[in-house]
Parts: sequence; structure tokens; C-alpha cells
Amino acid sequence: MRRSGLAGLLLAFVASAAAAEPREDRGAPAGRFDFYVVSLSWSATYCALTGERRGDTQCAPGRNPGFVLHGLWPQYERGYPAYCRPEGRSPSRAAMEIAERVYPSSGLARHEWRKHGTCSGESPGGYFEASAAARARIRVPEALAAPREDRRWGVIEIERAFAEANPGLRPDMMAVTCTRGQIEEIRLCLTRDLRAFRACEEVDRDSCRARDVLVPAAR
Repeated sequence: MRRSGLAGLLLAFVASAAAAEPREDRGAPAGRFDFYVVSLSWSATYCALTGERRGDTQCAPGRNPGFVLHGLWPQYERGYPAYCRPEGRSPSRAAMEIAERVYPSSGLARHEWRKHGTCSGESPGGYFEASAAARARIRVPEALAAPREDRRWGVIEIERAFAEANPGLRPDMMAVTCTRGQIEEIRLCLTRDLRAFRACEEVDRDSCRARDVLVPAAR
């Protein structure tokens, strides 16, 4: 009986964990989604843990201090569409010129187009223009723009700083993610027209559970 009870608890835990994972809807119809998530990555964390080992150009000293655009993601209230048109057209040179003004690398821009941009209903150029508009919509708090020293920040502190810098933004409209005790990304939810912030329960739930995180100095 005891073993049976433990097995049942384990199965329930696994089921609840799986249910908490955002569902990826591969091959979904393009243009059918509820809102956008703008994901900004903390470049110093990415470079220290992954990018420098890969030799990514964004990790060259002084190239990308602070937050950089990771992506613009179409989102459902529950889950998200992905790879909606795997056979769709590749970005043209003109589209990539737009992308290179806002993404830290052309490789990331092409990946974001394949996985997320194909679900937007936009052309490659239109998607990259929307990415640029979304990035311009977000004001990074001055203290987090390009800090010269490592500092520990409370997760709530970071959310409050972004809310103060961006009128209309509330903590339930964003998530601060972390990895290995360091800040990883901030994800902010915007309406489809990119004109306003909006609540997003599932995204907000992904916020870092740690009380505070290390924000490494910009490079």
C-alpha cells in the first residue's frame, strides 16, 4: 500500500509538472494567436554560460551590454504556436538588414523567424519590423541599462523597476527568468498591435522562484 501510494504521488507530480509546461503547437495556422511576448536576454549571462564557448559575435567586449532582443513570440493564453510554415520563404537580404539592426546576430534572427515569425502571419520583413517596434516599445530602467559592476537584485525589484519605467506595465504582465542563480531574461506581454501591455498568467507564472538573482556587469 505504501509503495502504491508513493507511486501515485510521483505520477501526480509528473502530471502536474507536465501540465505546467507551456504547450508548443507545432505547425499551427499562421496568424492565429492571442498576444505577443517580447523576450529580452541579459547578454552577460548568456555569454558567460553559453555564447563565449560558441564564439558568438554578440559576446565580443562592448558589443551588446545589458539586455538584447531574444525574440518576439506569438502566444496563446495557454501555450504557443511554433514552426507554423516550415516550408515558408527564407528572409530576403532586405529583411535581414532590418533584423540585423535589432537582433544581436543574424543566426538568432533566422532561428526566431523559423520558430516564431512564421506564426505571426507576417512576411519576414514584416516580422522583423514588428520585432524592432516591440523592442522600441520597451524602456529598460536606467540602473539596468549597462551596469558596470555585478549586483544582486530582488526579482520583485526588477519587475518594479520595469513597471516604473514603462507606464501601463504591471508585474502580472511580465516574467523575470533566471538560470544558475543569474538573471536570464525578462519577458513582457504586449497586445497583438504592440500598442499596450497586457496581463499574461501563464507567462507570469514562469518567473524565477528565487528571491534574488545576480545581474552580472554588462560587457
